[in-house]
Amino acid sequence: MIAVDVSIFDGDLVAKLVPKNPPPKVEQNPDTNEQDLEQGSQDPPSNPLLLRISAYQDGILRFKIDEDPSLNPPKKRFEVPTVIVSEFLEKKLWLQRFYEEKIDGDSGSSSLVVVYLGDGYEAVLLTDPFEVFVREKNGGKRVISLNSHGLFDFEQLRVKKEGDNWEENFRGHTDTRPYGAQSISFDVSFHGADYVYGIPEHATSLALKPTRGPGIDFSEPYRLFNLDVFEYLHESPFGLYGSIPFMLSHGKEHGTTGFFWLNAAEMQIDVLGAGWDAGESRLSLPSDQKRIDTLWMSEAGVIDAFFFVGPGPKDVARQYVSVTGMPAMPQLFATAYHQCRWNYRDEEDVYHVDSKFDEHDIPYDVLWLDIEHTDGKKYFTWDRVLFPNPEEMQNKLAAKGRRMVTIVDPHIKRDDSYYIHKEASEKGHYVKDATGKDYDGWCWPGSSSYLDMLSPEVREWWADKFSYKNYVGSTPSLYIWNDMNEPSVFNGPEVSFIKPFVLIFYIFMLFIPHSIDVVSSLFWLGS
Repeated sequence: MIAVDVSIFDGDLVAKLVPKNPPPKVEQNPDTNEQDLEQGSQDPPSNPLLLRISAYQDGILRFKIDEDPSLNPPKKRFEVPTVIVSEFLEKKLWLQRFYEEKIDGDSGSSSLVVVYLGDGYEAVLLTDPFEVFVREKNGGKRVISLNSHGLFDFEQLRVKKEGDNWEENFRGHTDTRPYGAQSISFDVSFHGADYVYGIPEHATSLALKPTRGPGIDFSEPYRLFNLDVFEYLHESPFGLYGSIPFMLSHGKEHGTTGFFWLNAAEMQIDVLGAGWDAGESRLSLPSDQKRIDTLWMSEAGVIDAFFFVGPGPKDVARQYVSVTGMPAMPQLFATAYHQCRWNYRDEEDVYHVDSKFDEHDIPYDVLWLDIEHTDGKKYFTWDRVLFPNPEEMQNKLAAKGRRMVTIVDPHIKRDDSYYIHKEASEKGHYVKDATGKDYDGWCWPGSSSYLDMLSPEVREWWADKFSYKNYVGSTPSLYIWNDMNEPSVFNGPEVSFIKPFVLIFYIFMLFIPHSIDVVSSLFWLGS
């Protein structure tokens, strides 16, 4: 791909990305009013993609790549809402100009388009072949780059025609893929890096190990996909409960840099070892490279990505949270000893366990109740036979300086006598299946439905359920354990949602793991 029509628009550096060698022309069929490819071509040609590069205060570069809406793609590709904080958008540096540098020894049309990024740094767009990178000012060393090795690929949406079969089947479940494959891939290089970290959650070392290259006999890419995995494998790149596409690098030469891809689709990421070879038409790196190369692959979405220049670990952390928001500070007791088991039989059992901690002089601050404390696994309720006096029970613990935590999962029991299910159904708050009906999955309560957490209206409605008025039996010393929000669906593929609408739910929790959402005085604990 090459970058053409480079200009400044609305304070950003913009360009179109087009193939260097254009594909066959598309001609209109007057009989069918459809576009036909030249004979012998199997793949539809690619329309130009739009590139937008934005600079922000504190050394943050943002770039977006998407299909051109003026060319009428079949639908708008999914973009992640509600993650970027409004304060960050106010820190945009409105670019006024750029300057071009010719590449030494290049007699062709390729050039470097340079814009100001911050004290000591410049953002650069290489036009042919297309590449985006940050370098030290005045032509200095590179810091971080995208598409340095030409691994960029962007599958565009298509209109289904007779004979097209894009479906994928897995364990009896079907992903219809009505607009065809729409995956995206590209390489990101961390220059001057010795190690890379991040992209949680995986049961492996803090410093991410190479997954591809010489001497690596067998491995898979690190997977980002929220899954409730029972008895997961140790030292595995397999995805676990949360998914955050944020990677940091660190090395003696430069320090620390970061990369964040704001994308909610399933992702796979390769950490490429020294001397890796991506094929005959790609670049093979020498074994003494002073950088770490990574390959990012997503199933869908757009490219909405960020470079953080650092140069220290605290700097990258500050730059990242300026985009997504600061994590809330947990209460002091949340870092203390917590007592939790499945399950406490009744109030008498709770009092017995509490007294034994005192008897054996074992300090603890919080006691957790799992799902069996509820009335038939209906959240925000109590089994009034086994837990007849929840307020008194909480107050007795509070008198000793202790708190109680109850579980509230995101799946809602499908029971017409359950007021939350009835209200959610009437208001249309559930995630829908491909037919437009409320999705019916299986979890602890049995038949369950799941709230559409992408909707601000649903989030506001759900938050109100935690108030003292609505959560009958709650007191100021009661806090919340938010569990199973991968989301876990026992009868789904890989114990999760099916693909056609998996984004609708879990994206809301994707970028705020272990977060605190204060609703009244309730504290969200857990994954």
